[in-house]
Amino acid sequence: MSSVIDVENLSKKYVIRHQAKAPYNTLRDEMATSVSRWGKKILSPFAGRQGMNHTREEFWALKDVSFDVKPGDRVGIIGRNGAGKSTLLKILSRITEPTKGRVRIKGRVASLLEVGTGFHPELSGRENIYLNGAILGMTKAEIKSKFDEIVDFAEVEKFLDTPVKHYSSGMYVRLAFAVAAHLEPEILIVDEVLAVGDSVFQKKCIDKMLEVGKKGRTVLFVSHNFSAVKALCEKAILFKEGRIFFSGDVQEAISRFAEESHLSGREIDLSNLRRKGYARELIFEKIVFLNYPIFFGDPIRFKLKLKSTGNKHHFSDVDFGIAINDRNNNTIIHCSNRFLNINIEHVSDTYEYLFDIKNIMKPDAYYLTLFLRNKDVIQDWLSNVVKIEIEDGNPYKFSDTKQIQGAILPLFDIASVPDTK
Repeated sequence: MSSVIDVENLSKKYVIRHQAKAPYNTLRDEMATSVSRWGKKILSPFAGRQGMNHTREEFWALKDVSFDVKPGDRVGIIGRNGAGKSTLLKILSRITEPTKGRVRIKGRVASLLEVGTGFHPELSGRENIYLNGAILGMTKAEIKSKFDEIVDFAEVEKFLDTPVKHYSSGMYVRLAFAVAAHLEPEILIVDEVLAVGDSVFQKKCIDKMLEVGKKGRTVLFVSHNFSAVKALCEKAILFKEGRIFFSGDVQEAISRFAEESHLSGREIDLSNLRRKGYARELIFEKIVFLNYPIFFGDPIRFKLKLKSTGNKHHFSDVDFGIAINDRNNNTIIHCSNRFLNINIEHVSDTYEYLFDIKNIMKPDAYYLTLFLRNKDVIQDWLSNVVKIEIEDGNPYKFSDTKQIQGAILPLFDIASVPDTK
């Protein structure tokens, strides 16, 4: 069977320019610098360019990527942030040109990459449905035959004639997915954008993509929700640092991601991890586990140390905490000082914050996500960066913990009660 997507030695390079300057300049410094540059431009048309102290850094988002996809395949694409997943989808969607290599695609492609991609904000939902259909090469009659299904799926009938710039992100995603899935593309490409929707809508989308795949159409799905990847996809591709690290069975890809992509140990330095976005004036510096290894039934006790990255050292209304997720990225435990109505004022980087969590999780591997906000501004967010192992133990006098179903074993008791009748 011939491929509908054929990728050969695909590479994408970005050039990042850094301008060396003091992080905080006074108004007088900025005015003096501007006048100096203006004077240099008058004296020489090239002086302004030469006077700026730039450094160039080459970053390969993708490097020598090759794979093929057959008609009807449902392929999950997984990996850490910055691994190259979204860059690949942008190239496949013809949004970005590759630096090297080539891509051959047979059939119409519908992409859902970012909230609002492909929509004109000044046009109404109705007009955008017809616009997207026309971009896919469909006739007006073909679009009209699918129109009612799209509106019913998206549940935006009340706002159909409202400009989409007034839509919430959830409404945007519902309509965008409905358009992409119902206008019968041969290839449907969906990025992490479905995370914006609620859980009911996400399940609705997964069911629709399964339906699309059963009709012989191809689906490429990027997600950090491994339960959704397992439910939808027949195979998976694991990316690491712009290269394919593994391609094949979905569960094996997820397991390899878990083994290769996380930090572990009693004391873990978090300060030098690569971060994407967020304010980052205050970040996680390190995590120190007080009982390590952790045995079944033992409490999970650790200290978190925060670090300010600039001149600001005083942060009020700090909200931070952790989520403990299983292998499929399902959240098992979620803790924050906000849940305890504790207001934290971070006044010194010498402070450490102690977590003491009663542990009823069964023996297995788990992954920590750390989040940090200051007055509702996200300062730092490290998703599934730390791996912890709950080792075998025997708090319930039960010798075979592998028989335990589910993720936790709650405290419980069973007792015989005499019949009083």
